[in-house]
Amino acid sequence: MVSTAENMETTAVQETPKLKVSNLAISYGDTTVLKDINLEVKTNEIFGIIGPANSGKTSFLKVLNRMDTFNSNMSFEGDAFFNGLNTRDLRNLYALRSRVGVVFPLPVGLPLTIYENVALSPRLRGVKSKEDLDIIVERCLMRAALWDEVKDRLNSLGSLLSGGQQQRLTIARALSQEPELLMLDEFSIAVDPVTTMRIEDVLKELKQEMTIILVTNLVQQARRLADRTAFFLNGECVEIGDTEELFTGNVKDERTIGYIEGKFG
Repeated sequence: MVSTAENMETTAVQETPKLKVSNLAISYGDTTVLKDINLEVKTNEIFGIIGPANSGKTSFLKVLNRMDTFNSNMSFEGDAFFNGLNTRDLRNLYALRSRVGVVFPLPVGLPLTIYENVALSPRLRGVKSKEDLDIIVERCLMRAALWDEVKDRLNSLGSLLSGGQQQRLTIARALSQEPELLMLDEFSIAVDPVTTMRIEDVLKELKQEMTIILVTNLVQQARRLADRTAFFLNGECVEIGDTEELFTGNVKDERTIGYIEGKFG
């Protein structure tokens, strides 16, 4: 029989959010781009973030992945907890970034073959078997809706792919890390509508394995994919709610429905 104490411990673990942000503020020099952000992202949900350009969405993702360490002009206040651990206290940034993958709007290809772009992270984790690497590369490229287009030229440079293909290669490379949290920032900007829908179908499946944060200016994409959605505006998180409720007008702030209906942005 499971004791009450064990039940309480199990419940506590289950209720620990994948990500928790408290009193977050981000600045570039004297310019504040985000202020007083407080939110939680649940395990195995797709959490959407919508809002007009320059509302702080991309900066939010950078801080979660500790990319502010690359920009001496970028400062951070507040706390970001990943699996209950404060990311500011984690010294091994490679370990953090291997668990928190991010894909930005423009593809960042490595000067490697298509195969090695995807195999690099598994190699760094210690995967040495060619057979195992082949399986990982094929699976990740299939999930990124790219396998059929490149399976016969895996030894070609990834930089020779089209812009949309390079973006999907970036997604495949992020998936090869087997992240617990996958953050996608406007992933469909360089991708055609048909492929975008294919990737969206994959994201719905992936949330069984990982948590996903989806930043998008396409509000209908958020409606199709996100379980809950946050609306960012002028550096503030205006509100967070069940996605379908937000899109059917059950909002706390009229600015939210105004943005969703395209009245500004």
